[in-house]
Amino acid sequence: MRTIEDHRREVTALVGTISAGTEVLTVSGEAMASDPSAYAHRVLAADVVAMSSLPAFDNSQMDGYAVLAADLAGAARDAAAHPRDGGGSGSGGSAGRGSGPVTLPVAARVAAGDPFATHLPGTATPVMTGAPIPVGADAVVQIERADPPVFPAEGGEASVTFTAPVEPGTFVRAAGSDVSRGERLLAAGTVLGPAHYGVIAGTGDTSVSVRRRPVVLLVSTGHEIREPGTTLAPGQIFDANTAALTAALTPIGVVVRPAPCRSDDAADLLALLERECGGERDRAGDRNADLAIDSDGNGDSLTAADRTSEHPIDLVVTVGGVSAGAREVVRDALEPLGVEFMKVAMQPGGPQGFGLARLGDAELPVVCLPGNPVSALVSFEAFLRPALLSALGIADPLRERRRGRAAHPFDSPATHHQLRRGIVRPDGSLELIGGPSSHLLHSYANSTVLVHVPVGVTAVAEGDELDYWRIDG
Repeated sequence: MRTIEDHRREVTALVGTISAGTEVLTVSGEAMASDPSAYAHRVLAADVVAMSSLPAFDNSQMDGYAVLAADLAGAARDAAAHPRDGGGSGSGGSAGRGSGPVTLPVAARVAAGDPFATHLPGTATPVMTGAPIPVGADAVVQIERADPPVFPAEGGEASVTFTAPVEPGTFVRAAGSDVSRGERLLAAGTVLGPAHYGVIAGTGDTSVSVRRRPVVLLVSTGHEIREPGTTLAPGQIFDANTAALTAALTPIGVVVRPAPCRSDDAADLLALLERECGGERDRAGDRNADLAIDSDGNGDSLTAADRTSEHPIDLVVTVGGVSAGAREVVRDALEPLGVEFMKVAMQPGGPQGFGLARLGDAELPVVCLPGNPVSALVSFEAFLRPALLSALGIADPLRERRRGRAAHPFDSPATHHQLRRGIVRPDGSLELIGGPSSHLLHSYANSTVLVHVPVGVTAVAEGDELDYWRIDG
């Protein structure tokens, strides 16, 4: 049996053959509000260079007074001293000599959005947060540290007193202090989130090149599966895998086309795959030409018009039918086409398959997952998720490995890497939920972590340290 790491490496290499191309996104609040899903988990296709500096100009970090720091060099709280006029270096006044409060005449107010103003030495210019620093000033004194601690009414003569010096640059947001024009703003492979879109727009850019989302054909298989909400006959079950894996794939930036095959006949599965992947030949003839194949002649999926109006399939993911038993529909259909099937030394999720197969008019990568819902989801985490993220250009596609101590003892098979469902207790210890069986989907739904128990470990004691992945975000 192969290891998890070996299988992940090969699946990643296969999925890396996807050439999804790029597309341009408009970056504006209006565009994002009109189609928010188009902006979720998008990956930059190329570096973004800053079109302008941030901040674009020196501006005030606080509501206060813009001043020339030299005018307040000798300011101090001195009850014995009389307030001194701040004549400044340009007016021959006494500011900067002696010790005591410094009083300056108040100039015209500057608010955010106002044009640049000129500051005269020996004055104090009221500035609001975000206002451009007047040319000639080099510091801002908070309004709370001025006397009086309120701005005077506009239009009249007023003065303000300061009782402490200020360093040049205080509460000044210098132009380019965040990023300068021409610098790399964001690197290719960045997954765009709110701050990324904000900084792109903040530098004045209106569009960005992103990787096109890969289109994944998701085919859950089994004669027994039926759509939730339908009436089940004896022996039938509701299809959990299509919903679970669609929900797993979509947040990582994938377009999912669900097309369940409710048949254990290899010819039926091949007919569905060739039709969905753009083939001209339909092995099922006229039967259900626009429906997902059902062994009873019923089904539902995308219409032919839906398929032709969208991007072609980049990757086929099948679920179920990969073991060594009789009527393993995926194996029966795809092994003759060159897809390999094998066992991976993991629990759950041992049976796996992958390879290139000619389906319809194209040779496509195919990843085959086991059919038990927990096995399918664990296989997604271990193999498919990192492979797709790597294909999208994500530099570190694996979930972060963390360490915790087992909250209780349990056993593990020596020959398999076990991935157990669990939660992190408030004290940081790892509590397992449910047993190791691959059908316990409810326990997976109540878990927030997958706990790793490596090959060779047969028993875990309370307090033993183990690696785990968080799967709740």
